[in-house]
Amino acid sequence: MTFTDFWTPIKLSIEIASIAGIIAILVGVLVGKFMAKRTFRGKVILETILLLPLVLPPTVIGFLLIIIFGKNSFVGQSIEWLFGQPIMFTMIAAIIASAVVAFPLMYQTVRTGFEAVDGEIENAARVDGASEWQIFFFITLPMAKNALIAGSILCFARALGEFGATLMFAGNLPGKTQTTPLAIYTAISSNNMTLAWLWVASMIVLSFILLISVHTVQKQR
Repeated sequence: MTFTDFWTPIKLSIEIASIAGIIAILVGVLVGKFMAKRTFRGKVILETILLLPLVLPPTVIGFLLIIIFGKNSFVGQSIEWLFGQPIMFTMIAAIIASAVVAFPLMYQTVRTGFEAVDGEIENAARVDGASEWQIFFFITLPMAKNALIAGSILCFARALGEFGATLMFAGNLPGKTQTTPLAIYTAISSNNMTLAWLWVASMIVLSFILLISVHTVQKQR
């Protein structure tokens, strides 16, 4: 075993989780802001759909991603026509899978943060002539920053540990889509327990640090 063998899946996991996290954070903030403090017909159904990846088996998510982005779908064919290749079994597929499973954690946390913002302060800013974008960036976001930070950490942690949907949609290609959870699975399958233990230990340490960070942020509320 070389250091490269050990480090490559961890590096790939961090890269994929970081990009997927950014996507989930941006979408989560926008959707969370839209859903917070709003009441409309069908809100419960829409919110249930948004939170489904939290409870659906990863294999179901992977299956749905294959149906949506596979080469037999309109989306998949359009992507292949535009870029000359399908996205299945690529790093992009791994990013999409991780972003999908991480999104609900970001959305749920940040929506709760937005709902806790004092509406009277936002209304006072409107009376003073502030635009909705100014209110959002200079009042709502700063007042919900702890929820935003906690959600971002949880989102990254979930993307870092994604396994099932990634295996189905992106495959288990060393150096390309083989993240640390997939590498652990491969190491155990080949009875390389030393390497498996090293990866397991690294994931435990990373996850512990991330959860401690969330706890610290939440205590500051």
